[in-house]
Amino acid sequence: MGRASKREEIAEAAFRQFHAKGFNATGVNEITKAAGVPKGSFYNHFSSKEESALEALSRYGRSLRFDMLTSQDRPPLERLRAHFEFLSEDLLENGFVRGCLVGNLGAEVADHSEEIRTAAKRGFDGWATRLRELLTEAQEEGDLDDSIDVGTTALFILSAWEGTLIAARIDKSAAPVEAFFRTVFGGILR
Repeated sequence: MGRASKREEIAEAAFRQFHAKGFNATGVNEITKAAGVPKGSFYNHFSSKEESALEALSRYGRSLRFDMLTSQDRPPLERLRAHFEFLSEDLLENGFVRGCLVGNLGAEVADHSEEIRTAAKRGFDGWATRLRELLTEAQEEGDLDDSIDVGTTALFILSAWEGTLIAARIDKSAAPVEAFFRTVFGGILR
């Protein structure tokens, strides 16, 4: 009888390590140690650390709860706020040590890895599209001024969120998160 695959354990450990420590500070040894497997097991499932980072980006995208944006249980702008409140809880609960994995890897590795840059861009583009669609829905329902350019605003909100995560991690404070909510939901989208 053959041994069970350890791919899931390795992929999950890589995701956690990259999210907590970044790409360059995470080695294959740390990933396999966190997964509780021998180092050789890593290369049975991933050809490189970069390939495991691509898998981590995919896992991270699934953790962002985009379903909150499309659920019809409440008005569009309430769903948008709930989405960012959900994301801010992770930051606060983890002591400001983890930001957005897409943004982190994009900033850290995109200049050196076209595959990671492309995956990060695809992630951001998909997220911005979801935000744009939600803002369009809010306009159609009369909850958002028709003069607002939803594409530009969606990109701005996403960019502001990424900056918020960086500032909160640097400050070790919720003040940037509070400023994001005041500015976006109390100003721009009011």
